[in-house]
Amino acid sequence: MAHDEAEAAKEAKRLRKTIATDDYRYHVKAEPTTSDREYDRNYKRLVDIETQFPALITPDSPTQRVGGQPLKVFAQITHRVPMLSLDNTYSEEEVTDFYRRMERLLPDKKIPVVIEPKVDGVAVSLLYEKGELRYAATRGDGTVGDDITRNIRTIRAVPQRLKGDVPDVFEVRGEAYLDKSGFAKLNAERKNAGLPEFANPRNAAAGSLKQLDPAIAAQRPLGVVFYGTGLIEGIALEKHSQLFALLKKLGLPCSERWWPADSIDEILRAIHELDALRHDFPYQTDGAVIKVDAFVQREILGFTAKSPRWAIAFKYEAERVETRLLDILIQVGRTGILTPVAALEPVTVGGSRVARATLHNEEEIERKDVRIGDMVFVEKAGEVIPAVVGVRTDLRNGTEKKFRMPKKCPECGSLVVKEEDQVAVRCVNSQCPAQVRRRIEHFASRGAMDIEGLGEAMVAQLVAHKLLRDIGDVYALNAAALADLERMGEKSIANLLEAIEGSKARPLWRLIFGLGILHVGVSASRALADHFPDLDAMMKSSVEELQRIPDVGEVVGQSIHDFFREPHNLELIERLRRAGLRFEAEKKPEGLEAPGFKNTTWVITGTLSQLRDEIADIIRARGGKVSASVSKKTTCVLAGEEAGSKLEKAKQLGVRILNESEFRKLLA
Repeated sequence: MAHDEAEAAKEAKRLRKTIATDDYRYHVKAEPTTSDREYDRNYKRLVDIETQFPALITPDSPTQRVGGQPLKVFAQITHRVPMLSLDNTYSEEEVTDFYRRMERLLPDKKIPVVIEPKVDGVAVSLLYEKGELRYAATRGDGTVGDDITRNIRTIRAVPQRLKGDVPDVFEVRGEAYLDKSGFAKLNAERKNAGLPEFANPRNAAAGSLKQLDPAIAAQRPLGVVFYGTGLIEGIALEKHSQLFALLKKLGLPCSERWWPADSIDEILRAIHELDALRHDFPYQTDGAVIKVDAFVQREILGFTAKSPRWAIAFKYEAERVETRLLDILIQVGRTGILTPVAALEPVTVGGSRVARATLHNEEEIERKDVRIGDMVFVEKAGEVIPAVVGVRTDLRNGTEKKFRMPKKCPECGSLVVKEEDQVAVRCVNSQCPAQVRRRIEHFASRGAMDIEGLGEAMVAQLVAHKLLRDIGDVYALNAAALADLERMGEKSIANLLEAIEGSKARPLWRLIFGLGILHVGVSASRALADHFPDLDAMMKSSVEELQRIPDVGEVVGQSIHDFFREPHNLELIERLRRAGLRFEAEKKPEGLEAPGFKNTTWVITGTLSQLRDEIADIIRARGGKVSASVSKKTTCVLAGEEAGSKLEKAKQLGVRILNESEFRKLLA
């Protein structure tokens, strides 16, 4: 604890700034960069300083509000009853202190409590009037939240109308979540589409609820668990424990399990029982919530500015286990990058058996001093992705081996290279079997040629049977060849061949992206398809012309030029031509151009409520172009939150800048 007020004031200012940044990343961007424990540590430190020096408390301090500003692009809803957040702790001693404080405030009284799972999702509030769903909102700043009614209506577990005898007004609170299996599937789809993966189910749920298009939210396996109420009219409840039966009666999903308790020992026993069960729930849980049962006792205990005095959240430590690192394996990607993966003595982490974990790259292994044979600590990042997070160096016996990246590719035996100033090590053999598999997977992915049925397992079979040597062989597959493969009946064969045939009509930009040219992503592929009338013109273009195209530039332009000077690639292109793929750029239908968009060039930057690719499609459909970099030729910059350097450059050049609200008005 700081004893000098001037020193404390400086630290408090720093903590407020840190917490405000973390709040924004968590509540608005759904992209947290700070662990819950570190955030809670900073918050508690700020509380301690303001307790010691009350004069340092400011109206905008995070301790004086709930946090999380509503997104400006959504309509706003004022909560009938404020949505306060809970104080939380990682310490059983602090849970004990919490209960003893209540005993001092309610002397000579039994204080029954309820213990429930703390669902790791997004807090939501739904209002029903006469049993009909009127609106749904996020927590927002605790007083005002975002109107997410259309997206909440897409969740099948949410009734549009309550069952049975309904209250006149029923405001119910809960957590929207993405179930574990659905999260894994969604990330696999995003990976195949070349999109960034979500860090954890909570972020995925937040991103889903912030979609302006409810059709996108409807495609995601969202669920909801209700655990509390706001305003209620037409029905009386005396205890929180009565709520569970009422929720079920009304057709609202609620907690899987809950425990009654009226002593510290019973509370701690319930916390431990929940910890043993929680990994079996379909949703992520990160703690236990302890709430006073009787509403009359809650009224006596009251609230602080931020939280109720009658409830607390106990958060479990991220499960960390020890196991033996048996080996470090190498995976080879489609561009030849070698990625180290930990082969572990199988161990249960977070309720599932783990035998592999990420090690990221050679530099990360050196930084952690990870050695083959070590006992290592393994955690699930976001309780989803296993990762090696530490080493028991005290248990070393001298037999452990330092890891070194191989000098040759483990798949094909070719030399590997590490470019200057690059972390990545790359196999130089473009015909490496691992690269072949990954390139075909990329070509067939949803973000490229979108060939359903040509996933990782099928590609591995086809390559192993020497039916596929490169992406050109995809269009030579036939029923007779496929019939020899495992689990390929007539219907599966017909579906795959139909998907392959359908891919021939994909637009040119998808083909360019699907070719897997080094450094060429979706934005560059679109820019190239917009610039050239067909693939032949692109192939014949000079390095200088390529480098002048927005979203291409010096490095990408040289990479494209080199790709089309390689004889093997030229032969591949001719095979694709003979197969009947579309080589011509799409002609934009006349009459779709809109004022404010025709013949304009846009740059999209910052955090927006919709994926940038989707917004880019909207602009292109109205006659505009989309670029990745700001220049004097840029017409408009669409700037979301935390826009950064592109926004600053637009200001310097005097380029017109629109926020998302202004952009939506222009669309209208």
